[in-house]
Amino acid sequence: MSPKQRAANAALAYVTPGMRLGLGTGSTAALFVEALGARVQEGLKLRCVATSRATHAQATALGIDVTTLDELPELDLTIDGADEIDPALQLIKGGGGALLREKIVAAASHAMLVISDDSKLVSRLGRFPLPVEVNVFGLGATLKRLESVMTRHGAHKSMGLRRNADGSNFVTDGGHLIVDCAFGAIADAGALSEDLFAIPGVVEHGLFLGLAKRALIGHADRTSEILATVA
Repeated sequence: MSPKQRAANAALAYVTPGMRLGLGTGSTAALFVEALGARVQEGLKLRCVATSRATHAQATALGIDVTTLDELPELDLTIDGADEIDPALQLIKGGGGALLREKIVAAASHAMLVISDDSKLVSRLGRFPLPVEVNVFGLGATLKRLESVMTRHGAHKSMGLRRNADGSNFVTDGGHLIVDCAFGAIADAGALSEDLFAIPGVVEHGLFLGLAKRALIGHADRTSEILATVA
């Protein structure tokens, strides 16, 4: 069994009948949705909200009851993956391009459970490029201000629009673009978050701060747990 599968399977223990559950996006989240679908086929009843069109399609095909945040604006739990996890359960997410909807769903939940393999653990965020979702309008101006923020935070790395395999711009489910910003080690994630949100063209960014309460980490031979530090 792969480490990702271990984490996905372990998350099933946190799902209870009748739960209002947010379903994440990405490779590990997809493994969880597949495992959840098997439980639904066995008779588990719950209502879910998906964080992307891809997750919605997968869950629906498996017979999972999927609705919207308009119909179900408050959730008990969201289970999602991450691209990076630091010891304080600060995350970088958005490698799958669903960061805006993932953050909206996580914020609508009483708790967020992260599932991942141990390769995503870092001592400090920034090894994985930070996805920044931006509006198409005024793109040049937004990119210029993003460059200024990178310089202010001591980043001498690269940034670029995310592309599809055919070279076209990657477009999110919300119709926005993604700029992947390679900051390197991020010294102050909270300050960076504020600076990014101060740019009018930025819709959302992949720093998930103060949202995750627990993480299940899959290893080659076991699953470990990380709990968020209570301030």
